[in-house]
Amino acid sequence: MFESLYLTPVTGALTVFVVVVCGHLYRQNWKTQPPDARLRAWLFGVPAAVGLLALAFVPLKF
Repeated sequence: MFESLYLTPVTGALTVFVVVVCGHLYRQNWKTQPPDARLRAWLFGVPAAVGLLALAFVPLKF
């Protein structure tokens, strides 16, 4: 079922980029605590977590 699920080097690099950007924005949000901090934390934290899980568990195919 999941035999065709893999990351190419390009999608892996894009995933790393998205994780780094979302993680940085999450940290900035944590430090500044704007009025809508809880919503922003979810908006930045979920893509970062999903990206890290994808990088950890989805194999790269060269």
